[in-house]
Amino acid sequence: MSYKVLVLNGSPRARGCTARALEELIRTLHEEGVETELVHIGKEDIRGCMSCGFCLQNGRCVFQDKVNEAAALFEQADGLVIGSPVYYGSPNGTTLAFLDRLFYSTHFSKHMKVGAAVVSCRRGGNTASFDVLNKYFTISGMPVASSTYWNQVHGFSAEDVEKDLEGLQTMRNLARNMAFLIRAIAAERGRTGLPRVESDVFTSFPDGK
Repeated sequence: MSYKVLVLNGSPRARGCTARALEELIRTLHEEGVETELVHIGKEDIRGCMSCGFCLQNGRCVFQDKVNEAAALFEQADGLVIGSPVYYGSPNGTTLAFLDRLFYSTHFSKHMKVGAAVVSCRRGGNTASFDVLNKYFTISGMPVASSTYWNQVHGFSAEDVEKDLEGLQTMRNLARNMAFLIRAIAAERGRTGLPRVESDVFTSFPDGK
């Protein structure tokens, strides 16, 4: 059985720090027998969601750009990796705008697709950015792949990241754990099916109760 992971690089630098971290992860996923598709979104002209409701009726975002292209790949994937540099203690704006629209405009089930966030920075802001990215997974019923440290690398350039031996080790361990989770979930899906999802309750307190 073949497995596939969609990898999104939110950095505008196709060969920068984030790319080097993702390269280590992708190589290890391939060693584990998992296919990958890498999509660079960092230099795309991505605007944020404008809450127009088009996707609720049509199943896709009203803006015909890279988001809709990635949505089709995401639907067929067994897992999703989101890589982002840190800007002012948070993922960069392009990445966040892209993810807001990707997750909101798609109506296929993301339940039990495996998610992993990868962040890079020069010094600080990694863990805060890591937390932000993981929230896209945890609101969608996606198990989060972990590693032997938070999924991060440090450096001002790809050459700096080469010296972050623990960071690269973290990427390799993350890839192995992700591959294991994907295989385990697929095996259990075939044996007993996926967990039942309840969705009848939607608390909005319209009467102030």
